[in-house]
Amino acid sequence: VQLVESGGGMVQPGGSLRLSCAASGFTFSAYDMCWVRQAPGKGPDGASCINPGGAVAYSADSVKSRFTFSRDNAKNTLYLQMNNLKPEDTALYYCARAFRGSYDLWGQGTQVTVSS
Repeated sequence: VQLVESGGGMVQPGGSLRLSCAASGFTFSAYDMCWVRQAPGKGPDGASCINPGGAVAYSADSVKSRFTFSRDNAKNTLYLQMNNLKPEDTALYYCARAFRGSYDLWGQGTQVTVSS
């Protein structure tokens, strides 16, 4: 049972990145799946979740206007399309499985750095 994120990197302000999260070992299509980020020295931020049918169940105000969340249940993959990136978006981005009001499975994270 695992989640593996990919797609992070360094990008200039105003740029875009697409993150992916590959799930294995469980019935991906049965769960709400979420993206959570954490910057150095700060708590988790920007939590946004998508339900099994692909509708956004929750999206943090800090990201909802610039980030798009999607999933492909046939490929057991969660996506995060990030546009108009800002330096304050710099963080380690995790995907997480939501279960009964908490996150019960986390990936290892992928680093996103927004800098000129």
